[in-house]
Amino acid sequence: MKYTEKLRNSGLRPTKQRLQICEVLFDTEKTFHFTINELSLKIKKQIDNKISLATIYNTVHAFEKKGYLKQIPINSNETYFDTNVCDHHHFYDLKKEKLIDLENADVGPIDIKRKIDGKKIKSVEILVKLED
Repeated sequence: MKYTEKLRNSGLRPTKQRLQICEVLFDTEKTFHFTINELSLKIKKQIDNKISLATIYNTVHAFEKKGYLKQIPINSNETYFDTNVCDHHHFYDLKKEKLIDLENADVGPIDIKRKIDGKKIKSVEILVKLED
């Protein structure tokens, strides 16, 4: 499988479940935003094999730690993951509970005036919440 070497090279065992999760997450040309529950439902639709929610949860967090996914916290109860790991912004539709990419070119210059001693800004990512 095409993900076997990628997993091995990053120190993750290429188990059957991890490879199946890779296919669902990365065999698409579009960016994929998801919660773990949404991913679980998508996996159940696409794969005959049953993969436990715990396995999905652990795999998603392992992929995030290795840099294959980006975590997007929406609020204290809700976290999305993104297959596009480049720095970029998002809209979040509160009613539809949907995360939508917002291109860097669509956001003007950001001027952060506050400094924190001993720290430098690594990146700035904006989350714009939308309502009807």
